[in-house]
Amino acid sequence: MAETPVALVTGANRGIGLEVVRQLADRGYAVVLGSRDLAKGEAAAKEFGERVQACQLDVADSASVAAMAEQVSRTYGRVDAVVNNAAILYDTWQRAVTADLAVVREAMETNLFGSWQVTQALLDPLRASAHPRVVNVSSEAGSLAAMSGGTPAYSVSKAALNALTRLLAGELKRDRILVNAICPGWVDTDMGQGGRPVAEGAAGVVWAATLPDDGPTGGFFRDRRPLRW
Repeated sequence: MAETPVALVTGANRGIGLEVVRQLADRGYAVVLGSRDLAKGEAAAKEFGERVQACQLDVADSASVAAMAEQVSRTYGRVDAVVNNAAILYDTWQRAVTADLAVVREAMETNLFGSWQVTQALLDPLRASAHPRVVNVSSEAGSLAAMSGGTPAYSVSKAALNALTRLLAGELKRDRILVNAICPGWVDTDMGQGGRPVAEGAAGVVWAATLPDDGPTGGFFRDRRPLRW
C-alpha cells in the first residue's frame, strides 16, 4: 500500500492557503496547516478531521520555523510538498521613489526570507521523499518584464522570491526536488478582493505541488502556463 503523501502549507488558515490545503487533502494528502495564530489554524483545520493538522508557524520567526520542522520530521519523517504561501503587504499606497523602506524590509522578511528559511529547514524531510516538490506562491507583480511602478514592497519581494526559485531549482535538481514559482492570479481574498474564485487560483499551486517526476523545475507559471520573468 502506498504511503500517504505529506504536505506543509504556510499561511494556510484562510484564503489561497486554506484552499490549497483543501485541494491537497481531497487528493489524499496529510497536510500540515501552518498558521501564525495557532488558534485560527486549529479552527480552520477542524473541517478536515484527521487529514489536516494545524501547526503554529510564523515564517519570519526562525524559532517558530525550527519548531515546525522538528514537528514535521518527528510526526511524518518526510515531507513531499512544501507550499510557501505566506505573504504580506500588498502596498498599493506606495511608490518606489518615496517608499518607506521599513515596510519594504518587513515584506522581505515574510515574502522572501520566510519562504527561504522554511525551505532550508525542511530540506532533510524533502530529501527523504520519493517525489519532493517546493512551490513558491509568487505573483506577476514580481515579473521584471511586467513592472512599471507601484506596490514596491510586494513587487520587489516577489521578484526576489522568483530569483530564489531559480537558485533552489538549480541547486536541488540533483536531489530530484522540483521547485517552481506559481502566480495564482488576482483571486478573491482579503488581499485581492473582487478577483476570480479562490479555487481557480489554488489549482495552479496544487498542480505544481503534485507534478510528476518528469515535470518542470525552475519555472514561473499561472494556470499551468509559463509567465515571463
